[in-house]
Amino acid sequence: MSELRLTVKWIADAVGGRMVSGEPDQVVGHVTTDSRALRPGDLFVALRGARFDGHEFVGDVLSRGAAGAIVEALADRKGPPRIAQAAAVIEVGDTTKALQDLAHAVRKASGTRVVAITGSAGKTTTKETIAEFLSARFRVVKNKGNLNNHIGLPLSLMQLREQPDVAVMELGMNHAGEISTLVAIAEPEVRVWTNVGDAHIGFFDSTDAIADAKAEILESAGPSHVLVCNADDPRVMTRSAGFAGRTLTFGMSEGATVRATAVEDLGLDGMRAHVTTSAGEIDLHTPLLGRGNLANVLAATAVAVDFGVGLAEIAAAASRLTPSDRRGAVRRLRDRITLIDDSYNSSPSALKRALEVLAHETRAARKVAVLGEMLELGEHSTDLHRQSGRAAAAAGVDLLFAIGGLPARALADAAVTAGMPPTAVNYFESSDAAAAAAAASIKPGDVVLVKGSRGTRTDVVADRIAAEHA
Repeated sequence: MSELRLTVKWIADAVGGRMVSGEPDQVVGHVTTDSRALRPGDLFVALRGARFDGHEFVGDVLSRGAAGAIVEALADRKGPPRIAQAAAVIEVGDTTKALQDLAHAVRKASGTRVVAITGSAGKTTTKETIAEFLSARFRVVKNKGNLNNHIGLPLSLMQLREQPDVAVMELGMNHAGEISTLVAIAEPEVRVWTNVGDAHIGFFDSTDAIADAKAEILESAGPSHVLVCNADDPRVMTRSAGFAGRTLTFGMSEGATVRATAVEDLGLDGMRAHVTTSAGEIDLHTPLLGRGNLANVLAATAVAVDFGVGLAEIAAAASRLTPSDRRGAVRRLRDRITLIDDSYNSSPSALKRALEVLAHETRAARKVAVLGEMLELGEHSTDLHRQSGRAAAAAGVDLLFAIGGLPARALADAAVTAGMPPTAVNYFESSDAAAAAAAASIKPGDVVLVKGSRGTRTDVVADRIAAEHA
């Protein structure tokens, strides 16, 4: 199908804006909020942020050949730059809302089916896996990178101008009400809820409050809509009971629509399971590590089966899966050293699953864990880090590096209390300080897990280890 042509008038109508200048029939190119990435013919949306104001760049982008710009009310300004008289300027009350409205209008006009994913952990892996499985039979687009919030999702939805068959979109949040906004923009026909965990619990009163916020994925559903949800997560299942459409479940629980049995944790070789679906049964192997990733694959299987993808196609695609960058990527280094780079982000529940992978690995000379402080945990932080320290000891970690502030120190102390020798536990305030020591400590045959919140920058340690043992 041909690409949707967005004219200035169509855009102005979609965002409820007023054309200040420009030709109504002019067609625009890409829609962008980044003046640095703009190309001639693109439309620039001038967003306001805490540290920037896109309106400061309107004159520049128009001088570089932008087709036009969406701006906020010009009453307090001198008016559009002179060069704007030859370009399109659309005035709105709120440019962020305009971007969202434009994305919603594109989504409606495209005819594309939208699959939306929420959950405390595994959203990106589930998104990538669903997209891979559906690509066997459909033209699929997905979020690029981590463009999954109130600005990133609308920019991702602009890909629907290409009128693909399916768009697979993850929805991110760290406050109540955010998923509700994203669901209204995307209007998904299929909603996937992976799990409820303790990520961002510092912004909530409890894990139940997180579950309530995630449950916004259920809003505005109709009888024709589909929910794919985790049969093994009681909080998910309790809140999904009243879903207005059709519900499919996945997991290891008896009665799950897509159920895994005979599960084998193969350590660094991934997971194997016998999977029962409404379309039949398959033996499935994935190189993705751990039971958390197996659950992500089961969720994707439920979606793919519902879309009519064959079981053989699903099994073949599952065997080819690779983790996204720094999300459990396995790197084989010199001297049989294996690096599990999971440094993109962390939460206590996600860390527990990563440590389970180490616990099931039997071929390592030593198990080394480099664990960065987990952020956005609020008043729960110290206790959750202590629990994580005990989990590291229970997983059989032989050498531990804890990085960050006082919560990371609490993790290290708890690991010692749980039985790790004090000489095997190291604490550093920053990843820069820890990188050299960690890299120098690695020996032949070690398996090294590196995981932490983005703000802790454990990627610095992962890169140092990889460079020194390549």
